[in-house]
Amino acid sequence: MKPRQIISDMDSYVPGKSQDEIAEEFGLKKEDIIKLGSNENPWGPSPKAVEAISKELPNINRYPESQLKDLVSVIADYSGVDDSQVIIGGDGADEIIDVLAKTFIEPDDEFIVPLPSYMYYEYLLMQYGAHPVYAKWDLDENALDVDSIFNSITSKTKMIFLCTPNNPTGTLIERKDLIKIASENPDILIVIDEAYFEYSEVTNKDLINEYDNVFIIRTLSKVLGLAGMRIGYGLACAEIIEYMHRIKPVFSLTRLSYAAAINTFKDKEYIARSIEDGIESREYLIGELSKIDSLNVFPSKSNFILIGVKDTGYTASEIAYEFMKRGVIVRDCTSFKGLDEYWIRISICTMEDNRKFIDIVHEVVD
Repeated sequence: MKPRQIISDMDSYVPGKSQDEIAEEFGLKKEDIIKLGSNENPWGPSPKAVEAISKELPNINRYPESQLKDLVSVIADYSGVDDSQVIIGGDGADEIIDVLAKTFIEPDDEFIVPLPSYMYYEYLLMQYGAHPVYAKWDLDENALDVDSIFNSITSKTKMIFLCTPNNPTGTLIERKDLIKIASENPDILIVIDEAYFEYSEVTNKDLINEYDNVFIIRTLSKVLGLAGMRIGYGLACAEIIEYMHRIKPVFSLTRLSYAAAINTFKDKEYIARSIEDGIESREYLIGELSKIDSLNVFPSKSNFILIGVKDTGYTASEIAYEFMKRGVIVRDCTSFKGLDEYWIRISICTMEDNRKFIDIVHEVVD
C-alpha cells in the first residue's frame, strides 16, 4: 500500500535521545545518565498526582469523563479565563495543534513559522495539505524578525505560529509585536505557544479577550511535571473553542491523566517550587557556561538554553556524542531548520546533576 503523497514527501520528526537508548549504546546504567535533552521537569511530578493516579487505577476499566468539566474549571481558574475559553487535549499540546488543523486548515492553505522554532507545527499541519512558509528569528539580536512575518503573509495564510519563549532560542516575543501581528491580520489565526510561560513569568493570555484570532497553547509537560501523561490545553475565544470541540476526540484524556492533572493544579506549593527551582537551575547553568569562552550561550526565559559550539572545534553531533559517552544527553539541534550544525540545546536539571554536567563540559571542551 502506498501512503498519501504528502506522507511520502515528509521527513520524520527527530526527537531527543532517551536514557534507554544511551544506556544500551554506551553500556551505561540508566540511573546514572543525566538527561538534558527533552525540556522536562527533573524533580518529578507532584506527590498529590502520584497518589491520585494510584487511587484511580482500579477504575481504568471504565471510560474517562468526556466533558472534563471539573478540570476545565481548574484550568480556567489557573489561567484567569472563563470555562468557555478552555479546551483540553490528551496528547499534550500536540493534540491541540492537531485539532486546530482539523478545524481550520483547508488543502493548500499556508501557515507561517519563524525559524528556528518548534518543528512539530509543520509535521502536524502538513498532513492536512497545508504548506509551511518560513519567517525568521534574528539570531544576532536573539529576537523575532517581525518584518519577516509580514513579508511572508499571502492571501493563503491561515495561521501564524509564535512560540514565546521560543524553542530552541529561549526568546520572548515582545507583547507589542504580538499585538501588531494580531491586530493587523484579523482573518489569520495567531497561535501563541506558551508551553514554557511559567518559567518566563510572562503570559499573553489576556489577548484572547481583545482579539478573536488569538489562540494560546499550553502544556502540563514542563513546570507541571506530567510529560509522560500527555496533557495539553488551549485558550481562545468561546467561538473557536466550540468549533474545536465539534471534532475533538471525545475520550482523548485517560482517567489517569485526568486524575494527575486536576491534582497537580491543586498542588500550588509544588507548582511554585517547580518554577523557583527551575529558574534557579537555569540561571546557574547560564552563569557557569558563560564563563567558557568557546561557548556561545544564549540567555533564556525558559527551562532550556541554546548553545553555539562552533568555537569548540566540534560540530553539534560530535560534541553531543562526547557528552553521551560520558552519560549526558543533550539535544543536537542539527535537525532544526534555521540552525546550522553547530548548535546544541540543554534543559535544566537538579543542582547536583548541574554541577556534574559543568564538570563534564570542562572535560570535553577544555
